[in-house]
Amino acid sequence: MVGAGAIGGFIAAALARSGVAVTAIARGPHLEAIARDGIEVESEIGPFVARVEAAADLRDVAPVDVALLTFKAHQWPGFIEQLAPLSGTAATIVTLQNGLPFWFAREKPLASVDPGGRIAALFGDDQIVGGVVHSSSNIGRPGLVRQSGGLRFLFGEPGGAPSPRVDRLAATFCDAGLAGEARTDIRAKVWNKLTNNAGLNPVSALSRATVHTLLRDPGTRGVVAELFREATQTGRACGTAVDGDVEERLRTVGRLADVKTSMLQDVEAQRPLELDPILGAVVELAERSGVDVPISHAIYALTSLLERQA
Repeated sequence: MVGAGAIGGFIAAALARSGVAVTAIARGPHLEAIARDGIEVESEIGPFVARVEAAADLRDVAPVDVALLTFKAHQWPGFIEQLAPLSGTAATIVTLQNGLPFWFAREKPLASVDPGGRIAALFGDDQIVGGVVHSSSNIGRPGLVRQSGGLRFLFGEPGGAPSPRVDRLAATFCDAGLAGEARTDIRAKVWNKLTNNAGLNPVSALSRATVHTLLRDPGTRGVVAELFREATQTGRACGTAVDGDVEERLRTVGRLADVKTSMLQDVEAQRPLELDPILGAVVELAERSGVDVPISHAIYALTSLLERQA
């Protein structure tokens, strides 16, 4: 589990509890607590503690059958050297991150996601399984993960074909009490999740509001709706079949738990924001495709300034 923070820590603990041999790659006090006491979980599948192996660097772990990437997509520069030794091996790399994954646009890598195409050069689609997380978690204190807001984890081949390795991943998650699903439409599912994040995360970061607060206020609800609409238009221009009913999307996200988005949590903790792989990717692909996205441009500029001033 590469980047065993909130989401990664929860998955690692659930898998370990079901008997899977898991090593958590973490850092700082969280790593120290995991190595000493295991991962304590408060979640929809009950409170429990799971012991896992823990390390600060993936290069200290061997062998690796499956690397589940749960670090944030803008943190790739800090992990690429650790992951590079897996290039060309039998290891499966599973992207379980918000934002657009590097494998989504290979012919011309996105500067917002994979500057210079360094990641894509390491890992071809034969090593990749795409993933989408529909769950929320936060770190209560080092070693303690609190999960809420769903247990769905979607997996699929980048090209959309069914495969035994995707079936095995989904089954392994189900065995751990999680709702793993094998999908042949993972590109559409990735874009649907990206659309939600592109609408909610930057607006929450700018307003400091939780999801329900954003959607109750007519002004911010309207901004989120426009961001949803522009991301949907961009996805369709890129040939991705996505749901275009903005009002239904608003109702769907309104049924989520009233959480602080991950981007708002990062603002409050004065951490770098996962902005480029989310809204930056929409803006970049819209420019390539000739789609007019004025609200996305404006919110991207404002949130970029917020990050630079942090």
